[in-house]
Amino acid sequence: MTDLSFAARSKPNDRTARVMARLDELATLSSDGEALTRLYLTPEHKAAALKVMGWMEDAGMAASLDAVGNVVGRYAGSAPDAGTLILGSHIDTVRDAGRYDGNFGVVAAIEAVAELHARQERLAVAIEIIAFGDEEGVRFPVTLSGSRAVAGTFDPAALDVTDDAGISLRAALDAFGGDPRAIAAIGRRKADILGYVEAHIEQGPVLEAEGLPVGIVTAIAGASRFKVEVEGVAGHAGTVPMRLRRDALAAAAEMISTVERTALDAPDLVATVGRIEVQPGAVNVIPARAGFTVDLRSPSDAVRRHALGALHATFADIAARRGVSVAVVPFYDEAAAPCAPPLQQALEAAVQAEGIRPLCLPSGAGHDGLAMIALCPIAMLFVRCAGGISHNPAESIAAEDAETAVRVLVAFLRRLDRTTLSTRTP
Repeated sequence: MTDLSFAARSKPNDRTARVMARLDELATLSSDGEALTRLYLTPEHKAAALKVMGWMEDAGMAASLDAVGNVVGRYAGSAPDAGTLILGSHIDTVRDAGRYDGNFGVVAAIEAVAELHARQERLAVAIEIIAFGDEEGVRFPVTLSGSRAVAGTFDPAALDVTDDAGISLRAALDAFGGDPRAIAAIGRRKADILGYVEAHIEQGPVLEAEGLPVGIVTAIAGASRFKVEVEGVAGHAGTVPMRLRRDALAAAAEMISTVERTALDAPDLVATVGRIEVQPGAVNVIPARAGFTVDLRSPSDAVRRHALGALHATFADIAARRGVSVAVVPFYDEAAAPCAPPLQQALEAAVQAEGIRPLCLPSGAGHDGLAMIALCPIAMLFVRCAGGISHNPAESIAAEDAETAVRVLVAFLRRLDRTTLSTRTP
């Protein structure tokens, strides 16, 4: 293997310009002329998938669309039995999205393989790049469909869910050119897959505050989401004395304040109340019912579970004291996904090789790694984004940071190949 410095490769500015131009090009593939909206299995998703497939082929890979709508590019290794390392991210978006979330990880991975191909280098391991089609879960009431299929955990019942237009996931896949009947066959064998590594914008402000272009993720936070329903008694706003009221909204407000306080008092925990509903909703009527949602996240499942138990107990105490009833209705629960130490260490070494101080930090946002960890060890490289803004048209990264991330990915691949062909932990 030629031991050339990545920085010595000719015309790095051309590569940087190509990364940013490709991200701009993907941003034009939208169902909304005023904003970027590209949902799973839409014509815009198909156009983006075909474009990504062409870029993979230009980078020396064999590329195809799989049964669930993922784009898969493969760069064969020199040792047939050495296994496969998967790189990638997603190419679907939220509504009115930014252009870097998900898309950057796909484009950066393609550039990393293109660099190996330009040097005529083959690692012992094979590299697959996957552009997952459904990470955001916006069109259908399911999420991570592409990565769950690859991990072998796709639930066939998901094929019957429908979008707002009443189109089932099964019908949408057929129209897209996928094959609902073949989804189970794309699940990878655990013995063949060495790991999954994803480059992604941070979607938070830490790297910017630290003055660093990239960081190494320690874990993807687990999340619990639930609705809290409080029932009291409606009454006239002018005639019921304060001490005799059973005000559902006042009780809910006290509960909400405990949600924030619980997160402030616990390490590595964030909590958000994103929606409140009140009935009957009249200015002169004491609220009879109030409901609110809670989103609780932590890279530590133990911390999250402890907070859940504490909140349930506190809600019950508040309800009893105020003479109202409370019900907690969970609707989402996902365990944390810790990143594999060998992969983290290889990323840290690659970052250090670029003269950058390695910073390890958790991801509060969910990613395809939440599904892929059922198949193999995972790791993530975060890239600085302006103001920590994401899921927003103002989402932005610097071209220099994009270039740094590609250099780190190539250094990581070459180092991983030299030091270990198996990233699995016992």
